[in-house]
Amino acid sequence: MRLLILGGTEFVGRAVTEAALARGWEITVFHRGRHAPPPGVAELLGDRTEENGLAALAGVAEPGDGTYTWDLVVDTWSGAPSAVRDAARLLSGRAAHYAYVSSRSVYDYPAPAGLPEDGPLVEGASPDADGDVPYAQAKLGGELAVQDAFGDRALMARAGLIIGPWENVGRLPWWLTRIARGGPVLAPGTPDLDLQYIDVRDLAEWLLDASGKGLHGPYNLVSRSGHTTMGGLLNACVRTTGSDAELRWTDAERILAAGVEPWTDLPVWLPPGELYDTLHQGDVSRAYATGLHCRPVEETVADTWAWLCAIGGTAPQRADRPLKGVDPVTEAKLLAG
Repeated sequence: MRLLILGGTEFVGRAVTEAALARGWEITVFHRGRHAPPPGVAELLGDRTEENGLAALAGVAEPGDGTYTWDLVVDTWSGAPSAVRDAARLLSGRAAHYAYVSSRSVYDYPAPAGLPEDGPLVEGASPDADGDVPYAQAKLGGELAVQDAFGDRALMARAGLIIGPWENVGRLPWWLTRIARGGPVLAPGTPDLDLQYIDVRDLAEWLLDASGKGLHGPYNLVSRSGHTTMGGLLNACVRTTGSDAELRWTDAERILAAGVEPWTDLPVWLPPGELYDTLHQGDVSRAYATGLHCRPVEETVADTWAWLCAIGGTAPQRADRPLKGVDPVTEAKLLAG
């Protein structure tokens, strides 16, 4: 199999690259050159945000004999949809399938618990949108762009919370480093709160399998709700790091009253309500029917910690995402009662 990854050196793209290498696939990455691709990967350099930024891709000739240069394109772009539009149009005659890593944010908010793929979508999305586009409209615009160019050869993976090795958003790495410091740790809400997420490597494996099956259209791509709980996640962090951390479960009302923001100050966690239902209660039966497998949370946590330790304990951080983690002073006040 011949794979083209638009990106391919960070988080989701890196996981797809590693999974494809393990399968012996022939891989090309198209990226800006800010990070070195893994050994054994061909690279094309360019910046999708610049004029003629796709020149390196355009220089790859179409076969012209009814075959394709690549069996699959994987695109993780989350900026202006026009970049997806231009790439998809360029590659429509060069690639058999196009998999776009979208988001469950494309659903109209609030998305009720159990919402499947045919639920109502956000308004105002366009494949031609350029400039600074809100995240939900950007992802849905990207979906529309891929559908326009590839039709029933387009696959939209509507991922939710993604964690695992190579994470550059700062959610699981923050919990691991905080718990590794030990002592009392502010644990939000109740430990039995169900979570819904996907290990980035399970996302990658599903994308590669889906191309071989010819899957197309949208799929909610996260675990079943309750694959683990908030307590399961944080206790796995305690065991993995071997720290003396003591989880202090604290009422959501007290946390919110102190001005602590769910999801950002305390990553992953959301108190029950509309946003919780939207992000942790989606219907994933369609993806599971195609063979989606989600590994145990203990494996995700242990492998992420091993990766963090191997790179010196400091995770990379995307410049376009806010830093995660509660202020230590605020945490200490809440722990003190």
